[in-house]
Formats: sequence, C-alpha cells, structure tokens
Amino acid sequence: MEGYDQRPMTELASAGHAVGNIRKAAATDTQRLAAALARAFYDDPPTGWVLRDDSRRLNQLERSFALSLRKIFLAQDECYTTDGIGGGAIWACPGKWHLGLFKQLRLTPALASINGRAVARLLQAVNAAESNHPKEPHYYLAFLGVEPTMQGKGIGSALLRQVLQRCDRDGVPAYLEASTPRNRALYERNGFNVTEEFFLGKGSPPLWRMWRAPSRRSTEIS
Repeated sequence: MEGYDQRPMTELASAGHAVGNIRKAAATDTQRLAAALARAFYDDPPTGWVLRDDSRRLNQLERSFALSLRKIFLAQDECYTTDGIGGGAIWACPGKWHLGLFKQLRLTPALASINGRAVARLLQAVNAAESNHPKEPHYYLAFLGVEPTMQGKGIGSALLRQVLQRCDRDGVPAYLEASTPRNRALYERNGFNVTEEFFLGKGSPPLWRMWRAPSRRSTEIS
C-alpha cells in the first residue's frame, strides 16, 4: 500500500524533535550538513566502491557534498535538515535533476581536486545512475542521510515527508536510487516501488531505481 511511514504521527514527530524541527537548509548550514551527510554515507557500499581509500573517504565526501550543495542543490530550495543538523534530504525540482554539459565541465576540476584518481569512478557512477533516469517530470531525491548515531528513529521518514506531502497534494511523482536493502525498505514504507536493479560498474554492489506515484489516499486523508 502506498503512503507514508505507518507509525503514529506522534512517534515521527518525537523522532524529529530529538534533533530539532525539520526545516529547509540554508547556505549557512552547508558545512555542518555536508559533514553529517558524509558520516551517513561513509559505510554506504556503493560509496565505498567509488571511494576506496578508507582513510580519505570521509574528507572526500564532506568536500564533495559541500560542493554539490553550494553549486547545485541549495539554489533549488528543496534541501531539508533539522535544527540540530542531524541529517538531510537533498532534492532536485522537476526538470532540474540533470546537469548540462557546461556545468559538468565547470565542476569536474573541483571534483578531481577533491577525489583524485577516484574522480574517474565517480563520473562513471554518475553516468550509470543517469543512464535510465525517468524522463517524466518528478522530484528527485539525490541524497538522504542521517547521522549514524541517530538512525532508526524515524528521522529519515520525517525528512522525506516535507516533499512527499507536496507530491501527493500536487499530483507529482518522486524518484530516487536506493543503495542498501535497509534504505530500500525505508523508501518502500514511504510509497516507493523498485523499478530496476542496476550497477555502477564492474564489481559494484547493486542499487535500485525507485519510483513513487502520488498517493491519492494520503491526499484524501489530509
């Protein structure tokens, strides 16, 4: 059944309250939000396939997230975090998920400076993820991450709800790529369905493309 995390609203609200209210991220949050996302993704299997040097990965992630927030996502005004910066949901608006060639070329030197030789695998991963990206207008969840010490408390679902409620109200789909079975289960609880399993390259762990049609049921309830 499509819909949001089925736990009581009071439980989800208390989860968000554990680190503060859910709110839009501001430019002043960039470094702290990038650091929180880096810690959330440090042990992510596909991330480890791209960034294979354990000793450098956290720094690479933090700098890469800060770059993408500044240059791509914050300007779209659909990035959400908590008052305590316990994690974040980073969305691209309909029609704005794809970077044009000019912008990709402008960002490549900075990405190479941050990631060194791993930039080749990073660009390969981006191309693999984009290769079968849906063409229908949708909100795209680029990243969802919660601090490791705060995971399992419903914060991820609370962050997701900010945009999913609008999707249901306005009749707009949502799309993402899940990178672990645990994350896939979280998204399934929030109305997403797997459309395809895919790989970033030879030897990479699997990822899952997931699509969420707007839920009439949650619109009727509201």
